[in-house]
Amino acid sequence: MVEARDMKKVVALLVLALVGCTNQSPTGRGQTLLFSQDQMREMGAQSFAQIKQQEKVSTDRAINAYVRCVADAVTAPALLATVDPNQSETWEVVVFDSEQVNAFALPGGHIGVYTGLLKVAKTPDQLATVLGHEVAHVLADHGNEQVSRAQMTSTGLEIVQIALGASGTENQDLIMAGLGLGAQVGIALPFGRQQESEADVVGLEIMAKAGFNPAASVELWHNMARASGGSPPELLSTHPSHSTRIQDLEQMQAQAQGWYQQARGQGHRPGCRVPR
Repeated sequence: MVEARDMKKVVALLVLALVGCTNQSPTGRGQTLLFSQDQMREMGAQSFAQIKQQEKVSTDRAINAYVRCVADAVTAPALLATVDPNQSETWEVVVFDSEQVNAFALPGGHIGVYTGLLKVAKTPDQLATVLGHEVAHVLADHGNEQVSRAQMTSTGLEIVQIALGASGTENQDLIMAGLGLGAQVGIALPFGRQQESEADVVGLEIMAKAGFNPAASVELWHNMARASGGSPPELLSTHPSHSTRIQDLEQMQAQAQGWYQQARGQGHRPGCRVPR
């Protein structure tokens, strides 16, 4: 005999299947997404507001101007429309005064950059690699995918309410983790290897079309490998290993250089200068 709580779980999962929609990522990969773009924007806004309360915001004008310059270039509406025609966000950029080697982008047009990243992403082209990658996560609906997956593996009918947008802020930590902010909230829900590799591909296209040299992407990951003292074997990590990432980016250089040269010919030459 099926217990009541098991029946609730079955009903919940069936409802989730009904309200979810099948989508294709920018690389053609199939996705099941349970949340609308408006719901994702709300999740992103709430998460960003919480992080701004928790972290120290940098007041260094030179650093803020530099990061904003690179971010503006990789989030230009005409550029992002070539990847996702539905993107029309005005992107908010905040620099956090922290030694963390980190950056993130959230649905709704929010970018956070930690000053510690600038010690590893040492040039505008390298910083554009990181920001292009993070924005690519948003364009590819990776946050929606992660939060949807988390809800589908939860128990109880409350997940139906979440999927239908009735959760408010009760599940904010889970939402933040699903949006790629697990380190900030202590919940292990990182983007998977497939999503990370996809963000590398789409991010490289974004930064090259913005007028940043894609060759810097390879240099960046060499820097990351040195900064991390190496990395665990790929099978023990949800992310591609540094060596795999570098190899994949090297294989994409010919196509990316074509985008870069075309962008430069069209006058896309970001004049972002590293603060002294």
